[in-house]
Amino acid sequence: MSRTFPIWKILLYTLLTLYAVITLIPFLWALSASFKSLAEISNGDSNFFPKNFTLDNYKQIFFQEPLFLRWLFNSVIIAVAVTALNLLFNTMAGYALARLSFAGKHFWFLLILTILAIPAQITLIPTFLILKTLGWLNSYQGMIVPSMVNATFIFMMRQFFINFPKELEEAAALDGLTQFGIFQRIVLPLAKPALAAQAVFVFMGSWNNFLLPVVILFDPEMFTLPLGLNTFKGQYISFWNYIMAASMIFTIPALVIYAFFNRYFIQSVTFTGGKG
Repeated sequence: MSRTFPIWKILLYTLLTLYAVITLIPFLWALSASFKSLAEISNGDSNFFPKNFTLDNYKQIFFQEPLFLRWLFNSVIIAVAVTALNLLFNTMAGYALARLSFAGKHFWFLLILTILAIPAQITLIPTFLILKTLGWLNSYQGMIVPSMVNATFIFMMRQFFINFPKELEEAAALDGLTQFGIFQRIVLPLAKPALAAQAVFVFMGSWNNFLLPVVILFDPEMFTLPLGLNTFKGQYISFWNYIMAASMIFTIPALVIYAFFNRYFIQSVTFTGGKG
C-alpha cells in the first residue's frame, strides 16, 4: 500500500479536500440563504439550512424587480463582446510579436511589459475623461472599448506561440498558404487550449467587473449585475435575501463557462513558460 500510494500523497489529498470543503462552505451558505427570508437571515441564528424554505426571493428579483433582467442582459452583452474582441486582438497581437518581424517590435513588447506593471486603478481617471470627451459615458461602447484588449493576455499568447512548432507553419508555407492563411488554418485550430483558457479568464474578469461600471454608468437601466446587486444594499437596511438569490443567478454563467472549458486548463500550462 505504501509503495503504490505514499503517505505524502494521502496527506496532500487530505489537505486539498479540507481546503475544497472550506472554500465551498461560503457558497453553500449563500445558496441556502437565497431560500431564506430576510428575518431568518438577520436574526443571527447559525442554522445552515432554511427553517422555512421559500422561493419568494427568486420571484421578487425576476418578477418584482423590473430592472434585474435588464442588468442580466447588459452583463451578457458586455461580457460576450469583451471576450470575443479580446480573443481576436490579443491572439493576433501575440502571434505578431512571436512570429513576425516588423519595425519597433521590441519597443512594443517592452511597452506591453511596462503596462503589466501599471495598476488598472491608475488608468481609471484618464479612461473616464476620454470616454466623457467621446460622449461614451453610460453606454455599451464605453464599457466594451476600454476592455477589448489586455496586455496580460497578449503576453500570454506570445509565450504560447513562441513554443508553437515552426515546422508546421513552414510546411504550410511550402504548400502555398499565406501568412494569414497559416494563422487561420494551422495556428488557430491548434491553439484551442490557449484560446479557451483566455476566454475563461477574460469572461470572468468582465462578468465580475465592478470598478469601471461604477465610474461610467449612472443610468440604472445601463447597470451591469455587479452594480445592480449593490442597489439592494441601503444605508439602513440591506436585503440580503435578494442579494443572495441574485448572486446565485449571477454565478451560473461563470460556472457554465468554467465547466465547459475546464478540460483545456491543463493543456494551457504552456502559457507560463517559453523561450524568448
